[in-house]
Amino acid sequence: MILELRSVRGTGLGGIMAEALVLGGGFAGVVAAESLAKRLGSEHRITLVSLRREFTFFPALVRLAFGQCELGDVFFNLDEALESRRIRFIQGEATTLNPSERYVVIADGGVERKVEYDYLLLALGRSLAMDSVKGLSGRAHHLLSAGAALRFGEAVKSFHEGHAVIGYCQDARLAVPVYETAFALDRFLKRRRQRHQVRITIVSPEKLGGQLGGAGVATALQTALDEHDIEFKPDFPIDLVSEHEVWSSTGNRLGYDLLMLIPPFEGPGETMYTGIADVNNYVRVNLHMKAVGAEGIYAAGDCTDFLGPKMGHMAILQGEVAAANIAAEIQGREPDAKYNHQLMLVIDEGGKDSIYLRKDLWEMSEASIGKHRFWGWAKRLQKNYWEQLHS
Repeated sequence: MILELRSVRGTGLGGIMAEALVLGGGFAGVVAAESLAKRLGSEHRITLVSLRREFTFFPALVRLAFGQCELGDVFFNLDEALESRRIRFIQGEATTLNPSERYVVIADGGVERKVEYDYLLLALGRSLAMDSVKGLSGRAHHLLSAGAALRFGEAVKSFHEGHAVIGYCQDARLAVPVYETAFALDRFLKRRRQRHQVRITIVSPEKLGGQLGGAGVATALQTALDEHDIEFKPDFPIDLVSEHEVWSSTGNRLGYDLLMLIPPFEGPGETMYTGIADVNNYVRVNLHMKAVGAEGIYAAGDCTDFLGPKMGHMAILQGEVAAANIAAEIQGREPDAKYNHQLMLVIDEGGKDSIYLRKDLWEMSEASIGKHRFWGWAKRLQKNYWEQLHS
């Protein structure tokens, strides 16, 4: 049975002039919903749907794995934070998207609800294509959920000697946690006076600096890796994980005693068969963050089809742009906010020299690179700021 949550679109019945629906409770969804609430009057309704009630601050998961913060430090309660900002919260999973009739079916605890919208923002994040690499699931750790980070942390505690292999697979769109994990493991083992018993290797399907600004950052990265005695193996596209070895599609293999790999990414399954996604389920968008070939639909964050890495600051900027343009449409103005695909990152070594990089990905300009203790501190400060902003 499907319950209907109806709004009479555009009529003002019951004081609701427009219904804006946001699917996803990550960076893009939360930022967009809050931006819409600030831009629109109370006669318009904003609803956010998320599978979980907790927002996860993903940049802190490496620190969580190594015991540098607590589980409660990476979460905040979504429904409480949104309610205070005039945003209705629904916990559930989107099972059906119908762009032509402008409704979404939300499943929660065996009950399905049909939610109509005037404007829809897809901020569903990415899916992990674990099955695309044989043996990956069950043999390799990853750091893309709090539970996974805690499990990896337990494995680290019981790891005293041997070979630690840390890396990312082909189509994994997030490299920063790989380097931060390697640096954190180096520090952890030094504190236990066991660093001399462990070999640490980073494996990558591309050259050093791939996803992170290219050659411009490679020198700074290589210097940092050398200082921490960490090996780097490029051109190692993983296609098999056996019980004791990682295999590449080029025929190379590497033995391991501790393994952490970022899995391949793909777009969310909810976008399949909607006609607005590419073959990998990423939503096709223009520079206004509007879904190509659909009316009233925008997308932001990891579910979009932009090339390159998928990172939190990109999701935040995309969410702001999408919200500005949705608000413009509701208010009868032409959407004019545009997104600039820019890479900004901090690789926290945890010591005196953390690496900062900024680069416009759609321009041929050189990357701006800095190396200083300040950047690691700034990254941790960003987490505290985000928590206070949403408390």
